[in-house]
Amino acid sequence: MFHTAAATLPTLRFDSRQLADKTPFGAVTAGSEVTFSLSAQAGVSQASLVVEIRRLEGNQDLLEYREVARIPLQKSNAGKGRDRWVGSYRFPDKAIYGYYFEVEIAGKSYLFQNNADEVYWTREKGSMGLGQVTAKPTSPTAIRRYRQTVYSADFKVPAWARDAVFYYIFPERFRNGDKSNDPKPGLSRYHDKGVELHKNWLDKPWKPGSGDGSDAVYNNDFFGGDLAGIISKLDYIAELGANVIYMTPVFKAASNHKYDTADYKQIDPAFGSNADFERLSVEAAKRGIRLIPDASLNHSGSDSVYFDRFNNHGGSGAFAGGKINPTSPYADWYHFDKTQTNPEKQYQGWVGVSDLPELNKASPSFRQFAFGAPDSVMKFWLDRGASGWRMDVAPWVPDDFWREWRQAIKTHKPDALLIAETWFDASKFFLGDSFDSTMNYIFRDSLLNYAAGGAADKIYANIELMREAYPPQAFYALMNLISSHDKARALHHFGDLDDGDGKAKALAKKRLKLALFFQMTFPGAPTIYYGDEVGLTGGEDPYNRAAYPWADEGGQADAELLADFKALTRLRSTYPVLRHGSISAPIYLDANLIVLARQDGETWAITATNNASRARSIKVKLPSAMKARTLRNALTGEQLAVDKNGQLQLSVPALFGSLLVTP
Repeated sequence: MFHTAAATLPTLRFDSRQLADKTPFGAVTAGSEVTFSLSAQAGVSQASLVVEIRRLEGNQDLLEYREVARIPLQKSNAGKGRDRWVGSYRFPDKAIYGYYFEVEIAGKSYLFQNNADEVYWTREKGSMGLGQVTAKPTSPTAIRRYRQTVYSADFKVPAWARDAVFYYIFPERFRNGDKSNDPKPGLSRYHDKGVELHKNWLDKPWKPGSGDGSDAVYNNDFFGGDLAGIISKLDYIAELGANVIYMTPVFKAASNHKYDTADYKQIDPAFGSNADFERLSVEAAKRGIRLIPDASLNHSGSDSVYFDRFNNHGGSGAFAGGKINPTSPYADWYHFDKTQTNPEKQYQGWVGVSDLPELNKASPSFRQFAFGAPDSVMKFWLDRGASGWRMDVAPWVPDDFWREWRQAIKTHKPDALLIAETWFDASKFFLGDSFDSTMNYIFRDSLLNYAAGGAADKIYANIELMREAYPPQAFYALMNLISSHDKARALHHFGDLDDGDGKAKALAKKRLKLALFFQMTFPGAPTIYYGDEVGLTGGEDPYNRAAYPWADEGGQADAELLADFKALTRLRSTYPVLRHGSISAPIYLDANLIVLARQDGETWAITATNNASRARSIKVKLPSAMKARTLRNALTGEQLAVDKNGQLQLSVPALFGSLLVTP
């Protein structure tokens, strides 16, 4: 039920996911006409559709709407004491629009607007679908608008993206394949300080101030992971079922995370060489594995060729030796405040971090260096085997930068996959002029909270928001992760706190398997964070970046869990419908169960997951095309018949799922 402003108001209803209320469904191409229909009991004297265009810049910092149309709706009798108020609007240009309805009842104005659901990481409330009627607010900022994505008709995403299974590597902690290039305490430098090297590969990452005996410097402890280590484990990655490697940055940088780039065109010496990158791409390709590197064009490192705050790079940087250098070839790559005397205040560090000076993305010479020139950073690595890019902190970079960037990359390599790091609703990046996909943190939070026992019927609204708001070519290519290097690992989230509690570990593992089942049977590109598949746990940074527990380093992998990961990636590979099949609203949804239908031509799959601690048996109504058909349980081999009315009796195990497929 939706809420009304007062009990005496006529009942109003609009559900943006029902074709009777809005057609066509979801995101549309520029120039498309959309018809809206508001259902109401008698008593509404006037109704209008209000359409606005959204201005959204930065990390949701600036969120504004501007009205572009107000369409009077026409009333018709719908029977049973109800009216239909109908109108259409043709959306002229690609953009994110907002809309809501203004109605007049007994001489007063009310709004029918989006619901008040929280959306993970997203400032705007409202998951769309069924809305609410309220009194007209005094401020337009209080309006909860429905969102309408309008994208370019020529928006294409690489066809291979739907078939991708990502293996997500933090290179410094994955595998040490060449100990000769390990950072050397006493010789290697971290800015103007030293470095630390773990003698024991299975150490916990060190954190200053935690009492672990490390020094007071963050991000300067190293394990020795490198590109040679990744190359040595390509067969392992292929056997796991992954066909794309996403690596956090591997370019020269002072820190262990490498987001503080020192030289965009050089592999960090502790990771190997440019030749090692090319060798990795060649060897990966032999196994059918693509390579997606990571880069930040929002900020560099303070200890970089371009900035050189610590005078470690020859003195030609824009802030060489801690002083503004107007003669530097990189002088206009940064913003400086010459009125300040304190060096810390003479430039802007990203989100206040002085180690990460913000780049001037408006600088023509920086744009040429980054993506415009024939030997620009983006093209340089594409020519050496990269299959696309994952771009760090995308919302902090201006939209016009990304538009030029996409054009340059797609002209150079049309099938390059372009992935944004965004945590909130990423609709504005899917207009066909910037990104193809995003690291899907809305999916991550939805799935983790569901697998941890949360109410499916409430959580799933976040998934439906994306299905409605994102163009289908982007929705089916989303990088659907469970763990990441920026958040606590999934097992930690599920209760495996690495404290030896056997019962907690066992339950956490069951919950991880449930999450994995959902991930592998859902549209998009499943993403496995290195070590999750063998039971690696860990809390927030730096503990989510622990070293992979290789046996020859003294580690102990969870063989049973690894076998489950392989089985489920194999399931996805075996049944193309899980990779290519369309999806609509759940055919059944309650607090524990999510039942979905996937269709790929004449092939169907029914996926069901259950986050309850007991098995469930339900009868579900399937799409009419499945009447009187036979389904096979892909996990057990059991045959099930759909009756002539399209009904199916379905059993779903506790804390896991069922997959039924047509022959």
